[in-house]
Amino acid sequence: MIGFLKPAPHIERLPQSKIDSTYKRYRIQVFLSIYIGYAMYYFVRSNFSIAKSYMMTQLGFSKTELGIIASGLGIAYGISKFVMGSFSDRSNPKYFLALGLILSGLANLCLGVTSSIPILFILMTINGWVQGMGWPPCGRTMTHWFSDKERGVKMSIWNTAHNVGGGLIATIAVLGVNIFGGSYKGAFYFPGIIAIATGILFMVFAKDTPQSVGLPPIEEYKNDYPEFEVEVKDREKELTAKEILFKYVLNNKFLWIIAIANLFVYLVRYGVLNWAPVYLEQVRGFDKSQAGWAFALFEYAAIPGTIIVGWISDKIFHGRRAPVGVFCMIGVAIATFIYWKSTSLLAIDIALASVGALIYGPVMLIGVSALDLVPKKAAGTAAGFTGLFGYMGGAVLAEVLLGTIFDKFGWDGGFMLLIASCVFAIIFLSFTWNVHDRSEKDGDKEKVAC
Repeated sequence: MIGFLKPAPHIERLPQSKIDSTYKRYRIQVFLSIYIGYAMYYFVRSNFSIAKSYMMTQLGFSKTELGIIASGLGIAYGISKFVMGSFSDRSNPKYFLALGLILSGLANLCLGVTSSIPILFILMTINGWVQGMGWPPCGRTMTHWFSDKERGVKMSIWNTAHNVGGGLIATIAVLGVNIFGGSYKGAFYFPGIIAIATGILFMVFAKDTPQSVGLPPIEEYKNDYPEFEVEVKDREKELTAKEILFKYVLNNKFLWIIAIANLFVYLVRYGVLNWAPVYLEQVRGFDKSQAGWAFALFEYAAIPGTIIVGWISDKIFHGRRAPVGVFCMIGVAIATFIYWKSTSLLAIDIALASVGALIYGPVMLIGVSALDLVPKKAAGTAAGFTGLFGYMGGAVLAEVLLGTIFDKFGWDGGFMLLIASCVFAIIFLSFTWNVHDRSEKDGDKEKVAC
């Protein structure tokens, strides 16, 4: 890695008397930094879903054309999340994440200056590429500041940044449209400005590793050494790209399985979310305000659901992520069916909220599983690998394939595909049912404590 993006050097360790208080303070500061920073990534990613209905009205775009434009983001983001994951494992997240957020904000400012479909596609592709600089450095940060036994809970709380950002954008985008005279351009301009400002602030408050601020590694501080890192002689040594890819990622069969499961989970997630405003307005008679509220409800309902799911996977299933993911996807399939078939506005809102409350559990658990399965110095690449499948497969199909199906075969055909995807996600998650079982390890610790 070059220049300011290089990992921060380790400095002399602080006196023992200051370790605990400093660690606690920095853990809160670092957590809030990546939480807010990643939430803002959604301001300049999910805003296109809100802008769709305005663009259909003001520019006359069809659902297929909108799907093609949006696919640029999914394709680029899927590839970038993997590629940038490899770079992020050898970078300082303090600057890496901030740079991506600022560039994404600039891309959004450019999205408002043209109505050309090819140019919009190119700009969305650029936006998707720099969006790939968000999740991997957060994964790297989490593995350096939070230990294995607490990661499910902490990751589930952090994962709600998706929902805070995705939920707030419904209000922010509409506010931007109003600020810019009712033009769809405001849905890009206003979030873009906020993202740039947040990126600058992130560089002020975020930190790299504990050692870069004079603290011991998290494993030493928490006395919690992950089972999947036993073959790593030096946990603090930065790995080469070749080691990360060929030793810990591409040869890991469980990573491949959860990556395929991620494809189907993301197809459902974005298939429901990205088309919700259009579906609710055109089919169920919601006005824009009601559709925007339902869109936000999908995101906000995920906050308690995701935290509960993370706690259950850590405390009840002792690190096993798959069982909880399977149960969540069963619930998603049922809620999606009700969302599709019901004509009651209340029932539709409840069903959409239920999908949101349940779908982010598997999204989060697959991300945590990727971190569980590799050394912490390979965390960004592993997360990027599962993201590659999620976005290149699931998110792109949710835009292009579903948009085409909706145009040619109606909404029923699209909903059938979504429910089938739930079934495939359940099948692949079940293949990792007992992976990362810490029950014996946790039991041994309890005996020692007694």
